[in-house]
Amino acid sequence: MIPPRRPARHSLAPRSLTWAASGLLVAAALVWAFWPEPVTVDLARVTRAPMEVTVSAEGVTRVRDRYEVTAPLAGTVLRAPVAVGDAVRAGETVVAQIQPLEPAFLDARARAGAEAAVAEAQAALALARARLAQARADLEQAESDYARNEALAALGRVSQHLLEEATTTRAVARSALEAAQSSVDLQQATLARSQAALLGPGEDGAGSACCIEIRAPASGAVLELANESARPVQAGDVLMTLGDLGDLEIEVDLLSSDAVRVPPGASAHVERWGGTETLAARVRQIEPAAFTKVSALGIEEQRVHLKLDLLTPPEARPGLGDQYRVYVRVVTWQAPAVLQVPIGALFRDGGAWAVFVAEDGRARRQVVSVGHQTDLAAEITAGLAEGAQVIAFPGARIAEGSRITAAPGG
Repeated sequence: MIPPRRPARHSLAPRSLTWAASGLLVAAALVWAFWPEPVTVDLARVTRAPMEVTVSAEGVTRVRDRYEVTAPLAGTVLRAPVAVGDAVRAGETVVAQIQPLEPAFLDARARAGAEAAVAEAQAALALARARLAQARADLEQAESDYARNEALAALGRVSQHLLEEATTTRAVARSALEAAQSSVDLQQATLARSQAALLGPGEDGAGSACCIEIRAPASGAVLELANESARPVQAGDVLMTLGDLGDLEIEVDLLSSDAVRVPPGASAHVERWGGTETLAARVRQIEPAAFTKVSALGIEEQRVHLKLDLLTPPEARPGLGDQYRVYVRVVTWQAPAVLQVPIGALFRDGGAWAVFVAEDGRARRQVVSVGHQTDLAAEITAGLAEGAQVIAFPGARIAEGSRITAAPGG
């Protein structure tokens, strides 16, 4: 009798190894599938470079010295011989012409009084002329008496006393003639004044005086004209404004908290004025008193006027004129070589500032001390060395020890 065969035990081993290998492969695939990939980041290098801190505000250009031309007397200013923008030269260019006002109309009472004054002046003049004729006759008689007495005195026929009396009489007659002539001149002037009071608008002699010409008090250009056409003016009325467009200043209103950080003589950059180049300016004056201004949001702010000298020559800023809007950045602090990082690399870590430093493909948190800051960079006073690489804009996926890879070009 043949005994039954037993199954071979070694046939299970290859099957177990196969299952084990398959399990390892599946586990490896799962680990590989769920293993976090390195985060692509932009890296920035810690460098030393110039830095300046600025405060920004809108400003307005102004001609430094403005000259207002006013009417020296009441009258009618004729149509302006110059236009806005015309160049003028001091003491040469006629900028305005004023014609004296014509006399007003007379009512019946005023005319009657003026006519009576003319009649009175005519009578006084006639009386003065009669007295002048009498004075001439008296002088002729005195001259004749003196000549006769002088001839007789030479012959010894009259006394010396009579000759002296004749001399005195002649002198008195001469003085009386001069007084009579002066009286005639006075009465003639009185008559002319009385007749002038009768003149009305449009009559001969009314408004016929030559125009008064006003010349430019300074060289420059016409900035404003009160009126181009002829019109009546009173003494002191402003006719036009003149100024030199080559001599501009800038007026800026800063918050008082920003103004206290601006040192005297601080440099400034003028932008958005219409040209492609940035203009140079310098702070000339910081007013000591602030004023209240309501912002666009309805908030009351304390602001301070700053006046800046525009340093860029006129030929480098063509077209820039009076009362043009500009954008000004005033430098409050600057240094030639400052250790700095991009402002976007900083984040708050508790109560301190920190950055992520790239080391061996991983992000390492590093606490730093920050000094001055601008819109683009921050000064590092401690915590980083020059040449280190930091993550420029760390996001929520970046943490201590995160695997990172630099973005192309980063």
